[in-house]
Amino acid sequence: MKPVLILYATREGHTRRIARHLAGFLQGRGIAAETVDAAHVPNGFPLPRYCAAVIAASVHCGVHEREIIRFVKDHVDALNRMPAALLSVSLSEAGAEDRKSLPARRARAAADVQRMIDGLLQETGWHPGRIKAVAGALLFTKYNFLLRFVMRRISRQAGGATDISKDHEYTDWKALDDVIDEFVQAIPTVEPAKGATQRVPSPSGIDA
Repeated sequence: MKPVLILYATREGHTRRIARHLAGFLQGRGIAAETVDAAHVPNGFPLPRYCAAVIAASVHCGVHEREIIRFVKDHVDALNRMPAALLSVSLSEAGAEDRKSLPARRARAAADVQRMIDGLLQETGWHPGRIKAVAGALLFTKYNFLLRFVMRRISRQAGGATDISKDHEYTDWKALDDVIDEFVQAIPTVEPAKGATQRVPSPSGIDA
C-alpha cells in the first residue's frame, strides 16, 4: 500500500498551509499522506512510490509557481498514469467566489482562473483527473513594502480588502476537504496512516 503525495509550491506560505491541512485531513481518515515542497525536490524523485498525487500551486502575476511547472514537466508521463489532482491557489478565485461582488466582476475573475489553469496544462501536457480552483489569501503582513503597495492596489481595483495591518484569508476549507475526500475515495488502494488517526486541526495562523 502506498501513501498520497501532496506536493506544493508557495511564496508567502499559504499554499504550504493548505498542503499541511490536507495531510492532516487525510491522516485523520487513516490515509497516509506526505507533503513535499516542490522547491526542494531532488533529482530522481520516486513518484511511483505514491498511489496518488495532489499538486498544489499558488499563482503570482498570472502564472503558477515555476517549481510546479518544472516538476510536472519532468514527471508528466507518470502523473498522467496515476490518480492526480491539481489545486490552483489564487486571489482570482477569491474574486470569483465573492458573492458581494458584481456578477460581471466575478465572471472576469472566473475567466482569469480558467485561463491560468489552461495555461499550466497546455504548457506541461498534464491531464489531472480532478482540478480545483482554491481561493488564496492576501498576506499583507508577509509582503515587503513594494509588494504590499502593489497587492493593495490590485485588491482595491478588484473590490477586495485594503487593510494592510492584517492578513485576509479566503480559502473555503470545507469545500477543499470535500474535494479531496471525493478524490481519495476513487483511489483503488491507499495506505493507512501509522499511529494515531486523529484529525490534525487547521492552524489558526498563516504559515510563514
